[in-house]
Amino acid sequence: MRISIAEILDGVRDVLEISPLAYSVLCIVFTASLSQYLRNAVRSASDPGVWRQCLEEMVAAFELCGCCFELIIIADNYGVGAYAVSLFLLTIWWSKHWGDATACPYTFIEDLLERRTNYGVVVLKTIFGLIGALSVFQYIQLIWGLEMVENHKGRATARCTADLQVPVLYGALVELGATFICRVSSRTISELGPKQGAAIDSFIATSLVVMGFNYSGGYYNPLLATGLKMGCLGHTFAQFFVVYWLGATLGSVASSYFFRLPAVHNLLVPKAAAEATKPAEEEIDSVWPDHED
Repeated sequence: MRISIAEILDGVRDVLEISPLAYSVLCIVFTASLSQYLRNAVRSASDPGVWRQCLEEMVAAFELCGCCFELIIIADNYGVGAYAVSLFLLTIWWSKHWGDATACPYTFIEDLLERRTNYGVVVLKTIFGLIGALSVFQYIQLIWGLEMVENHKGRATARCTADLQVPVLYGALVELGATFICRVSSRTISELGPKQGAAIDSFIATSLVVMGFNYSGGYYNPLLATGLKMGCLGHTFAQFFVVYWLGATLGSVASSYFFRLPAVHNLLVPKAAAEATKPAEEEIDSVWPDHED
């Protein structure tokens, strides 16, 4: 007597009798745990430097997109409130475990503008981040394809749809403005160094995501948008690029210049706090050596 995989999975479902929400949480925990294992392996197997940073960016992008795919399931079935709580907790987790990785290419551009890195490193980190973001699709199809709970049924084969619910220009402005606010607040919190800084930063970021949910989807991260929504029905590639890459990146670049204005910096970060948290100068990691003119 032959037993099919479908029959085995049906038996597992009957035994577990797990609620769909609990299963989504387990999927997120598994993805975060798998990513942490990969992150530890990278740190153990490679020396500090650019290539380790690139691999850590790839793992962080994989984790970010993998967890956020399941957050979509939570949002669709349990509302924005459940989504926001889950995202808030995840953001704190990421801040504690990612180290210097960001899974966000405009932060590399900020480092370039502030002369903490060079073009080669920016390109490499972005490429590795894209690999991590795009590779998660097969992973999610595998998890959803098991259809262990009702909320996953049909999701692995369903065509995704765009989250952009406003005209392209408005969507780009939403991504630009929210990214600007998010980056300025994050930099301020980082330099002030409050005891609950991670929670405060996570609360601000989550609030901005929720506010943009019904406009652009509230991504504020080109890699995240690429991993989850590139190629979906509802926008062309050019529209996608303008909203999620150009809009968010311009917001980030504007925030970098704005935050470094002396009047703004002195207002947001008192001089005493700024001196106390001023990092020591470090040598820029290099892939391609810079040449003097």
